[in-house]
This record gives sequence, C-alpha cells and structure tokens, in this order.
Amino acid sequence: MRASRPAVHPVEAPPPAAAQAQEQAQAQDHGEGEGVAHPRGVRMKDPPGAPGTPAGLGLRLTQAFFAAAALAVMASTNDFPSVSAFSYLVAAAILQCLWSISLAFVDIYALLVKRSLRNARAVCIFTIGDGITGTLTLGAACASAGITVLIGNDLNICAENHCASFETATAMAFISWFALAPSCILNFWSMASR
Repeated sequence: MRASRPAVHPVEAPPPAAAQAQEQAQAQDHGEGEGVAHPRGVRMKDPPGAPGTPAGLGLRLTQAFFAAAALAVMASTNDFPSVSAFSYLVAAAILQCLWSISLAFVDIYALLVKRSLRNARAVCIFTIGDGITGTLTLGAACASAGITVLIGNDLNICAENHCASFETATAMAFISWFALAPSCILNFWSMASR
C-alpha cells in the first residue's frame, strides 16, 4: 500500500534585525502604536485589593482585627448571652475572624511564592465565602445595633447594662463589614469578568 508522505520544506529564519522590523510593522498594523509589540495572552495586573495582592492582605487583616475586637469586647461582658442578637454577633464575629485569617494566610502564601490567585474555582470560593460571612456579619451588626438602641434609648436601662461595650462591639462589627465589602465586590467582579 502506498501512502502519501508529508512534505517538509525547511524555512530559513530571518535575521534578527529583519525580525524586529517585521514585529514593529505588525504592531503598527494592529494599531498598537509606538512600535511596541505586546505579547498575546498576557493578563493585566491584579486590581488592588484582589486576592494575592498586598492590598488584599491588608483588607483581610483589617477584617480579622475588627471582628476579633468585636468578639473580645462583646465577650468581656457577662450578660451578652441573655440577648440572642448579641450571641449572634459573637458567632458571626468568630466566623468572620476565622474566614479572614485563613484567607490572609492564603494571601501571604501567594505573595511569598509570587503567584496570582486568579484561578476560577478559587475566586468562586472566595466570592461565595465573602458573601456568606459578609451577610452574617452585617445581619448581626444590625441586630445588635437595634437591641443597643432599644436598651439605651427606648427602655433607658443603660445603668443596669454594659451599653458602652455593646455599642463598641457593634461598631467594630460594622467596621469589619466595611472592610469586607471591597473584598467581596472585587472577587465578584473578577469572577464575573471571566
């Protein structure tokens, strides 16, 4: 049986000066200007605050700090378990602190090995986790704020309770949520732009 054989024709490589001139001509033809040819398939830099960036690490550490502060201030009172909203705030602060610290370790690892965290599955997990912890933290902070206003302004029984501690813990929970919001938005934007 006679089968056809592929024909291979050697092609000479152009000299380096001619190759550069040809690349510049192609770049100008594509409208890239100034004779600079950009390689194909190169991604833009990660936006500040995205996972694996120094700003992202700063946001995670801020979230963890204020969640831990809310937890510590609320747990320092002896009567927080008597109100379910305050117990909810403690549980949400624990979850927020654990989530933020674990992602801070991931960010530290990514910065040390100089890797980008743009994996679709990882960004999806970060987005879902930020959404869940953000919703829980905001809900707990709002519930605690409502109870604090009820105790302090409506019932006027602040003398019997730790109103200053309750207000401080609630404020720390809100600040933790405000630090979480940019992370959640940037992760969602990164996931949606794929």
